[in-house]
Amino acid sequence: MSSNNNHQRNSPSQYFQHSLELIAGELSTATGASPTLGQLLKHVGDARKEATGDETPVHEVLVDVTEPRPIPFVLSFNNLTYSVKVPRKMALPGFFRRRGGSAAADAAIVGNPLAGDSYFTRTKTLLNDISGEARDGEILAVLGASGSGKSTLIDALANRIAKGSLKGNITLNGEALESRMLKVISAYVMQDDLLFPMLTVEETLMFAAEFRLPRTLSKSKKKMRVQALIDQLGLRNAAKTVIGDEGHRGVSGGERRRVSIGIDIIHDPIILFLDEPTSGLDSTSAFMVVKVLQRIAQSGSIVVMSVHQPSYRILGLLDRLIFLSRGQTVYSGSPTTLPLYFSEFGYPIPENENKTEFALDLIRELEGSPGGTKSLVEFNKSWQSMKHTRDSEPDRLGLSLKEAISASISRGKLVPGATNDVNSTSMVPTFANPFWKEMVVLSNRSILNSRRMPELFGIRLAAVLVTGFILATVFWQLDNSPKGVQERLGFFAFAMSTTYYTCADALPVFLQERYIFMRETAYNAYRRLSYVISNALVTLPGLILLSFAFSMTTFWAVGLDGGLSGFLFYFLIMFASFWSGSSFVTFLSGVVPHVMLGYTIVVAILAYFLLFSGFFINRDRIPGYWLWFHYLSLVKYPYEAVLQNEFENPAKCFVRGIQIFDNSPLGAVPPAMKVRLLQSLSNTLGMRITSSTCMTTGLDILKQEGITDLSKWNCLLITVAWGFLFRILFYFSLLLGSKNKRS
Repeated sequence: MSSNNNHQRNSPSQYFQHSLELIAGELSTATGASPTLGQLLKHVGDARKEATGDETPVHEVLVDVTEPRPIPFVLSFNNLTYSVKVPRKMALPGFFRRRGGSAAADAAIVGNPLAGDSYFTRTKTLLNDISGEARDGEILAVLGASGSGKSTLIDALANRIAKGSLKGNITLNGEALESRMLKVISAYVMQDDLLFPMLTVEETLMFAAEFRLPRTLSKSKKKMRVQALIDQLGLRNAAKTVIGDEGHRGVSGGERRRVSIGIDIIHDPIILFLDEPTSGLDSTSAFMVVKVLQRIAQSGSIVVMSVHQPSYRILGLLDRLIFLSRGQTVYSGSPTTLPLYFSEFGYPIPENENKTEFALDLIRELEGSPGGTKSLVEFNKSWQSMKHTRDSEPDRLGLSLKEAISASISRGKLVPGATNDVNSTSMVPTFANPFWKEMVVLSNRSILNSRRMPELFGIRLAAVLVTGFILATVFWQLDNSPKGVQERLGFFAFAMSTTYYTCADALPVFLQERYIFMRETAYNAYRRLSYVISNALVTLPGLILLSFAFSMTTFWAVGLDGGLSGFLFYFLIMFASFWSGSSFVTFLSGVVPHVMLGYTIVVAILAYFLLFSGFFINRDRIPGYWLWFHYLSLVKYPYEAVLQNEFENPAKCFVRGIQIFDNSPLGAVPPAMKVRLLQSLSNTLGMRITSSTCMTTGLDILKQEGITDLSKWNCLLITVAWGFLFRILFYFSLLLGSKNKRS
């Protein structure tokens, strides 16, 4: 009976594998060409439905690691070579040299330029003729001392080195890997844990699922995948705990590392690259991380990782090793053959010695010797040639890349967005989700993370309210005298510049998310445009609240003109100023990689904007060679808009009769004398001027300030347009400046 049950349990899988072979043959016969992945997927899905009655798309099923299967994937790399240009150390002139310094030593420093070198640069080889292979179901570990080329090799295999710089070839099942295909079927886990601190483990993985899993999967099945992954990663007890950071207590270091791995394997990639996943962890946490990687490999993935110095327990989990020394291979093979290898080399490993520690110590010792590791490199080449001759066997695969991916999906690998369209010429789409879906998920994640740190927005709101309160009390109920006019001009200039300066706190927002963004977009989790738009949308409610708070605090307290309509325009121009200022700072955060440097640049540029806004010097008085900066000033347009909003009423008078003397040396003359001077002036001009005659209206003030080119609504539109322009520039800065590749 047990035998019969086992037969029943295994028959669907056997049916899929047998059907796949028959389908491929039938399609080849019918079309005269090898079937596309879309055709294979469609027929596999039909076969699955017929065998099990389950209508769930075949790529939605989780992998059963206990099910026997062929080995469908082999990642091969041959003769990988990568060199970079580095500055050459220059010798000092003879009279600057230390006594005893020889010409030979100088020659050694300067050297003779080689081919492609110059007297200022030299070529440094980081990878030198590296070859090997990695199979699914196994872990390939790259070992070596610091600077040996471990991370460089991982980057080369993960297509993180620019084309043309890397020589050699990398194939999957004998077929060259396109960059677009590799992005979809692989994942890269960076050495640093780049996570949102205020999201829980479960939320972090759920957002990763929303980005990476196919749009055809329902919400409930994505949650099922997340729960299965939490169990696979051993994170069940920490599922509801926030990630945490320096200021917030969260999960442990080992759990953080497993979460970092989890967000990159949520879609169950075929190839997983990891850069020193055990770095900075204690031995127990490191072992648990590698144990998780072993389970991932056994689920049908190729796992390639770099590791500095694995413990004895971790070594037992590794299937293949590559030891590097200064960019060259000194050993490649199974951990079990390490003792035989070094024994034949003449350095047998003592019985109770850790094999990898012995190997790394020997390599360091050889590196410090006159001949370096050349003898070990040559011995490895002869060893590999003997090994291949001795162990040569026929290819166990016999599957093309398309067939292997089809078979992998039929076993439940969650390749994102795999299509069942028979006529599809593309194996998989570039992105798993449509544009609008990405925006929604990004916005939700950002809002959730911000809601759990309300103190950040609270401090910004408090700063705006305090600034508004100080301005309101300093400029309390300004009158319509000439001095009141000057005070109004000072209030507007300070208010507008303060609006922009308070936007500087947007600078660290993207700088903190930069590497998370680079990691996620490197493997097409979402579009860069989706990030830019969602970033702008999420900031809008906060900007509206800040604008309203500042407007309410200052408008009526200062005694500004215009009534309700004047207040509404004042609020709109404040919002436009916050919008353009926030966009400007966000753009700078995409260009400048460091917070302190960014703050320095922001403060300096905003000071220049204020200088050329027209407050300190009128447009008509600015030298012609600086006039262009006046029109580039972000402060100019909102400053002119609020002035027009305040002084546009031609019926409102700001200078009457004897007030024309207030801003002159005659201002100290007694009022009676001012009246006689005014009468004398009236007789001279032949017109009647009394103490109540209006001498200066608001329109006159606008002319005096040189504000005659644009209406207040045009100034408002231009300020808003500046904001959109900087958002567009932010997008291009992300497009051009967030490449995850070495040159």
